[in-house]
Amino acid sequence: MEDSVDQPSNDVVGVEGEVVTLHCTYDVTSSSQFYLFWYKFQLNDVPRYMLQRYSFGDGDNSDGFKERFKAELNTTAKSIPLTVKDLKVSDSAVYYCALRPTVTVADHTVIQKHTGYPLFISVTPYSHT
Repeated sequence: MEDSVDQPSNDVVGVEGEVVTLHCTYDVTSSSQFYLFWYKFQLNDVPRYMLQRYSFGDGDNSDGFKERFKAELNTTAKSIPLTVKDLKVSDSAVYYCALRPTVTVADHTVIQKHTGYPLFISVTPYSHT
């Protein structure tokens, strides 16, 4: 069995200002150190690195993803849910979780051993009516 990540196929629809959580589980074949990442894909753009978490420590968030984006690695449940608070229309995108070393970069394209589906967030503007 190879190292892998799995994302459920449920797309998420939210309204501006809400909080949503995207789920990702992982499986590793050894108990050695590993890294988990979240990436954001928007139309006509390259994948954007959002954050990483380490099996041996905290990790970090990229600039632009420090305030509203949170992910906590749960080694017991083998999961790394991504919570986005205070949703904005600009959060509408496809999100991927990734497990290193299953991620490599070739010509700015992320290649990954991945099961499940990418998660899509669609944010609807808040209406005061």
